[in-house]
Amino acid sequence: MNVDLRILRYDPEPPSVALAEGTPSAGVAAGTPSAGVAAGTPSAGAAELTGRPSTPPKPHWVTYQVEADPMDRVLDLLIKVKAEQDGSLSFRRSCGHGICGSDAMLINSRNRLACRIRVDQLGKKISVAPLPGLPVVKDLVVEMSGFFSKYRSVKPYLINDQPEPERERLQSAKDRARYDDTTKCILCAACTSSCPSFWARPEYVGPAAIVQAHRFIFDSRDEGAAERLEILADEDGVWRCRTIFNCVEACPRGINITRAILEVSGAIVGRRG
Repeated sequence: MNVDLRILRYDPEPPSVALAEGTPSAGVAAGTPSAGVAAGTPSAGAAELTGRPSTPPKPHWVTYQVEADPMDRVLDLLIKVKAEQDGSLSFRRSCGHGICGSDAMLINSRNRLACRIRVDQLGKKISVAPLPGLPVVKDLVVEMSGFFSKYRSVKPYLINDQPEPERERLQSAKDRARYDDTTKCILCAACTSSCPSFWARPEYVGPAAIVQAHRFIFDSRDEGAAERLEILADEDGVWRCRTIFNCVEACPRGINITRAILEVSGAIVGRRG
């Protein structure tokens, strides 16, 4: 079957072209987007050479005709486009099996993993764009350093100053089940980038970081719950959540993220009470 694959392309700026006098072109600063004209075409750099201000490019849709099987995944189509039609297309991928979280994208207006969603689930017209709310590096690649900085801020690791046991820190099945849901997070950022509270206030720690904190706050072997709850009690912590449930719909692992956030906020209130 033939699929119309629409991809939102975003090209970084090529090096600025200097004027004949040797000065930088008017209106073009190093590192800012260029006029968006393909390098090597007759008009490329024309604005710079004449001294006219260049207009920063806007993201633009490009449609590719791709021959696909119904069971092909969107990731398969992207790989095919890059290999056979346009080698300049940029996107992230790694394991290709829904575990690494590298290929989260906005697919047909919903955050999904490109390696998990198939053509037969989407139809013959498929649109792919970068995750919303995050800075775009190029095409479908977004800047994730801020996301991971917030992840690290909640201390997502076991804190226990007790002497280490000879073998392992034992835990009952009931205690393990208490936080089982939030162990499934793969840090794909689909939840955080679907959150209107995050769009409105990028300083918000976001659903993914809270999920990671929940996994240790409710771990019976951990002794750092009070420290994490104090971190999440500030103005950019759990109170920014408006229980819109976008994060729950976006999560490819089926985590009930809103419930986890409410449990963390409940723990904060209980600690203060």
